[in-house]
Amino acid sequence: MRRLTAVFLALTVFAGCNSSDAPPSASFVPGGKDRFEKTIARAHRPVVVNKWASWCGPCRLEFPFFRDQAKKRKGQVVFIGVNSTDNRGDAEKFLKEEPVPYKHFEDPKLEIAAVFNAVQAFPSTAFYDSRGKLAFVHQGGYPNEDDLAKDIDRYAR
Repeated sequence: MRRLTAVFLALTVFAGCNSSDAPPSASFVPGGKDRFEKTIARAHRPVVVNKWASWCGPCRLEFPFFRDQAKKRKGQVVFIGVNSTDNRGDAEKFLKEEPVPYKHFEDPKLEIAAVFNAVQAFPSTAFYDSRGKLAFVHQGGYPNEDDLAKDIDRYAR
């Protein structure tokens, strides 16, 4: 029975991560780099990955753009957050203040960020096509939602 409960819990968490209609949550998806790569590969839709940290001013500025785009593109594009080199308590507090309708991975050692070549810049945004292939990485913050929307249209296909 314990094993069945663990399997059910794991499936529930994975199902929530794989969907852009996941409820706002301050929880992090377990599994690190391996789980992140599997999530991208199994999405079968374009994926937009936003690497952020609660201490990063440009990250905070662009968070509403990601929230709005995730709502507008619900069911068409998967959004994933990657919280890197951050204090978990601060990150959870920030997510409660600025909820977004998608899940986040915790990346304290930048192992996930390395997967999409975004170790240095905060924030960074990776765009994957529907086959799971990395199409583009935007390093630095988006100054407005229109620029983010244009990159989603251009690279997340």
